[in-house]
Amino acid sequence: MQRPTGVTILAILAAIGGVLGLLGGLALVGFGGLAGGLVGAAIGGFVVISGLIILVLAVLELVLAYGFWTLQPWAWQLGVILSAVNILIQILGVLRIVFYSDLSSALLSIIISGVIIYYLNQAEIRRVFNAPEKGFPGFPNGLPGLK
Repeated sequence: MQRPTGVTILAILAAIGGVLGLLGGLALVGFGGLAGGLVGAAIGGFVVISGLIILVLAVLELVLAYGFWTLQPWAWQLGVILSAVNILIQILGVLRIVFYSDLSSALLSIIISGVIIYYLNQAEIRRVFNAPEKGFPGFPNGLPGLK
């Protein structure tokens, strides 16, 4: 089956985001160690943990890029999940619960993630990834608690 252009674009953007995330995550882990020695262990520890979270998300983005590029059935699920996680992280960032995020960049990120979820739920795209016509694999009536 031929890969839709939108999926190709998402694969390329996920790969770019994954590589940049790896670089940023590694920088934060290194900076956290330095900050821990200069300003205090609490701040350094927070920066290191933030860097590790970014590294995990970056690896998942690279996995997603591969899955989109090769049209793996699990890539549809991972794409929806990572977009939903990004929306949650942006909301928590605006509320200052986790990473700091300003309102305008958070709104843009939420809109982009929402568009990705919408795109991945188009009938043609679901068919490409062998996703069910409705719902989420394993939850044909929707995710529990989200009805």
